[in-house]
Amino acid sequence: MTNGDYTITAADTDWDAAAPTFDDEPDHGLRDAEVRQAWASRLRSWLPERACDVLDLGCGTGSLSLLAAEQGHRVTGVDRSAAMVDLARAKLAGRDAAFLVGDAAAPPVGEERFDVLLVRHVLWVLPDPGRVLRHWRGLLRPGGRFVLIEGVWGTTAPSVGMPADRLTDLLAPLVGDVRVEPLSDDRPLWGKAVDDERYAVVATA
Repeated sequence: MTNGDYTITAADTDWDAAAPTFDDEPDHGLRDAEVRQAWASRLRSWLPERACDVLDLGCGTGSLSLLAAEQGHRVTGVDRSAAMVDLARAKLAGRDAAFLVGDAAAPPVGEERFDVLLVRHVLWVLPDPGRVLRHWRGLLRPGGRFVLIEGVWGTTAPSVGMPADRLTDLLAPLVGDVRVEPLSDDRPLWGKAVDDERYAVVATA
């Protein structure tokens, strides 16, 4: 199964080995100006206008962390891959950001420290996502929000991912407000047209 030209596999993928070429995928490295602007615009609409504390889980090489920092937010990124974290630290050198090696499901951070949990294409590979979401809820300050970017990659079986209705059902007991934004038809986000299910869920605790 692939997401564009980048192979999607389970949580035991060797992400350290994948790190040097991870940013080659348009929506990973955001090197193309149109793709970068598309993600920056979406992120601006999802994050609070005021400067806030953002926890980017499964941050990879830090591309979304960088956009959030450029918009004035304080960012903490967590990724299980030390090689990814090294690249993120280099990418955000000199900015108000910190990066930690750790498990996105149980990040090495304190509770009720963050205004936003930003997670892209991570939840679907984690065992027991309902339990993970409950744990993440405890990391948010009162009134904080989830920004969860997920999808179902592939239009024929076997596809992988998490449908939007499954994610909203898991979130319902934990939050007071849930909004789903379809992303499949926003070609600049992906650097090409896609026909599978891609979306963002923005939910306020």
